[in-house]
Amino acid sequence: MPQLTVCPSCAERLDPEDKFCGNCGTDLAAPSSAGPAASAERRRPWQPPVDATAPAVPAPPAPRAPEPPAPQAPEPGTDTSASDEDAAPTAVEHLPEPADYGLAPPVPAPAAGGPAAPGGDARPAPTPRPGVADPREELLAGATAVPCAVCGATGSDADGNCRGCGRARPRGRDHVERETAGTAAVTDRGLRHHRNEDAFALSGTRLPDGTPATIAVVCDGVSSASRPDEASAAAASAADERLAERLAAGTEPRTAMREALLTAAEAVNSLAAQGGQDTDTPPDPYANAPACTCVSAVVTGGLLTVGWVGDSRAYWVPDDRAAQRPARLTEDDSWAARMVEAGLMSQEEAYSDARAHAITGWLGADAEEVDPHTACFEPDAPGVVVVCTDGLWNYAESAEQLAAVVPADARLRPLACARALVRVALAGGGHDNVTVAVLPFPGPGTAPRGGRADADEG
Repeated sequence: MPQLTVCPSCAERLDPEDKFCGNCGTDLAAPSSAGPAASAERRRPWQPPVDATAPAVPAPPAPRAPEPPAPQAPEPGTDTSASDEDAAPTAVEHLPEPADYGLAPPVPAPAAGGPAAPGGDARPAPTPRPGVADPREELLAGATAVPCAVCGATGSDADGNCRGCGRARPRGRDHVERETAGTAAVTDRGLRHHRNEDAFALSGTRLPDGTPATIAVVCDGVSSASRPDEASAAAASAADERLAERLAAGTEPRTAMREALLTAAEAVNSLAAQGGQDTDTPPDPYANAPACTCVSAVVTGGLLTVGWVGDSRAYWVPDDRAAQRPARLTEDDSWAARMVEAGLMSQEEAYSDARAHAITGWLGADAEEVDPHTACFEPDAPGVVVVCTDGLWNYAESAEQLAAVVPADARLRPLACARALVRVALAGGGHDNVTVAVLPFPGPGTAPRGGRADADEG
């Protein structure tokens, strides 16, 4: 009998030595009593029940069997005799291709307001609210009021990206804006860093005589230290609270500033004994202690007081830049500043060196001694104080360069000014986190005094 290659009952593929089907157990040596028609019936796939009311669907045409190749004439001198084994070809059973694979047809969706199809889902389809095409749009509706830090656009798509430039909308500390007590600040992660290690704090209070005081503190975490984002946040919060407390108690502004910076140093030092805000594990004894820089400015009536440790800066930018010159109010605790101070390099040479941003003063447990710098000024014209990290002044280093990008209405619109300066840094490359605080001067209801400066380098 011919050798079967597939089981006549279940169409399972067979090997030449098989005597029973490994799938259904059919005895391959026994003749089929039902004949080929019964075998084909058993092999027929499942068919869905026929609906008499449904229109007939024509079956696809059955594939044609391939035609056997035409016999070729033997070459002259070739022996055409063959053995019995060669003359008995192996029979191959060709199974018909199924018309379909037994999948039930989809249930048509009911028309709006109509009855549900038999066997379908009887629940009504959800109706979106007018003007909301995607649920994610609704979730992001409250975040579109903040302009994009890169292009200034206010719209977001369903994925949370800016409609103007495509930048992903920031989350958490990636981008923070605040306006309070007549001052404003903006911080942004930048375009290269994976997190924002800057922090700021704003507040307002009153002196015992009723004079309003506005406070801005800006801190920059040291990236080479551990948990720099926690260090900057702790320092900004501690300095701001201490300043407000001491000013309200009647402490002289410069003394209050120095105390605030020392309090911030203690707050950062305490982090070294902790394992981090998100874990209960002990601190790593081989990791650098958390560290940051800090700069702060206080406007009390017609007096401006600044204090700093590190290379974060404060600038004075007058309203009338044709008649008044802008000025930098702080000196960096950095390698570059020391080289310039010692006369070993020009300012251009020092700040173009790869070691320029190596700081010589910071807040942290591994700082040898924290000696804050403080200075007081009495500008004789209205303007703004710009307090910032190196993420901004890297792109506008001198006071003249910074004043050139400060909007003319900065004193009247400090938040818009801070946003504009952050965009300057991002447009320049955004290589670092950037934080900017803008304090209008003089304070509310106060006229400028007569141009006096009193600095104490600590």
